[in-house]
This record gives sequence, structure tokens and C-alpha cells, in this order.
Amino acid sequence: MMAARPSRLMIRDVLHDPFDIDNYAQDPDRYLAVPFVPTEEETVEAMLSLAGVGPGDRLYDLGCGDGRIVIAAARDRDARGVGVDVDPLRIADAVEFAGWAGVEHLVEFREEDLFSVDLRAATVVSLYLLQSINVQLRPRLLSQLRPGARIVSHAFDMGDWPADERVRVADGYIYKWTVPAPVAGRWDWTRDDGTPCRLELEQTYQQVTGRARLGEIEARLVAAELTGERLEIELQEDDAAPVQRFILAFSNGALKSAVED
Repeated sequence: MMAARPSRLMIRDVLHDPFDIDNYAQDPDRYLAVPFVPTEEETVEAMLSLAGVGPGDRLYDLGCGDGRIVIAAARDRDARGVGVDVDPLRIADAVEFAGWAGVEHLVEFREEDLFSVDLRAATVVSLYLLQSINVQLRPRLLSQLRPGARIVSHAFDMGDWPADERVRVADGYIYKWTVPAPVAGRWDWTRDDGTPCRLELEQTYQQVTGRARLGEIEARLVAAELTGERLEIELQEDDAAPVQRFILAFSNGALKSAVED
């Protein structure tokens, strides 16, 4: 799996060119779907910064290789982490490197297929795979991760799921997505003045369209911005009317009014 090598020298690094693409596991009959390619230290730091990784996070690195991203998150940001890889040799490297870094109490490494790992505990997921693998993972990421969880990917996007941010790094681009709450459907709430409101929303990833009613008046949905559990909308009754802004929060399976401006 794509991942990064630790900065410490290992016997394997002496015997082999570290920039060789190595897409075989310890067992040569077990072909890996994604080659093992090193990631620069600066790119690792940029990925962690883009995801805003901190002490309260649990980062899962899918295709962790020798565990560099997980270990850096623990060592530099006090985050907990889980690295997943199908190659037992890479997992052994990761465990050894975590011991060198003194973060073995914060990290865990699993020899497991990344398509079977349970992601529900993750607040951040990091990837350095291929676009085709990212796309295959996409339904699992959207269904298992909680709204507001962040995904960062080195070099490869998610197909038709547009990234929230794209940042240039020395060896290409890194991408960030925030898992959106499932806000499609009909939602009702009452304004502070007692006016009933209704939203009927359609959703494609973080992109939201729809229509609204403010009391008995149909309003146009001028703008909608969905970030995790937070939905900001702008409504206008007609072209001459002022734009009304609302902030709604998705909680316990429902969209609820939080603030109106």
C-alpha cells in the first residue's frame, strides 16, 4: 500500500532502492493492489495540517505501509491512530518505528484488508492509494464515518466527489473532504417569532439544492453550504425581499435550527 518510510534507516533501505515501486507483499503470491511509494516528510505534515489533526482525534491510515502518518500524528500532535495494511512486513516496520518514536501507547497497527476495516471510530482518515481505490472506498467512508470527519488523500481525488480543499505540495496535490451529514429530505422547524418553516432538500455529497417555505410563503433557496453537521442557507421570498440567513445543525438524525441572522 502507498505510505511513507520512516526517517530512520532500516536494513531493507540499505538493501533496496527506497524509491523502487514495491507492490508485492512478503508472500510473492499475494499481489498488492496499490504499490508502496514513499511520502515526503513535508507532505505528511501538510496532510496532518490540512486535516487539522489534534489531541482529540483518532486517525486511521488505510494502506499505512510503515506507519509514518499515524506515527507523526501521535508524535507531533498527540493524536491516537490506527494503521491498516495487508502486508505483514510493513506492519512489522510500523510497530518497530512506533517503538523508536515512543508512541506505541497511542498507535495500533493491523494486518487487515482496508475494505473490511471498521471506520466508525475514526475522526480522520488518511489515504495514499489510487483514484480507483478511493472511489471503491467512497461508499464505505460516507456510510461509516460520522458527519464532520475529515478525509485527506495524497495525490488522488475521489472521482465525482469534489474535494473541499486542494493544496499544492512538492510532489503534487493533497485533497481534503469533510463528511457531510445526510440532509436530503423534508425538515420543519419554528422560528423564534413562531413562524413555521420547511425545507425540502436534495443532496449530492456536500452540494445541496431544494426549496423552502416561510410560513405560507414559498421562498427560493439562494445558497446552501454544508460542512459536516452544519448547514448554512440563504432564503429569499422574492427578488425585492431581503435575503434571510439561517444556520441549521444535523443532530440525532434530524436537521434543526441553530441560529438565524
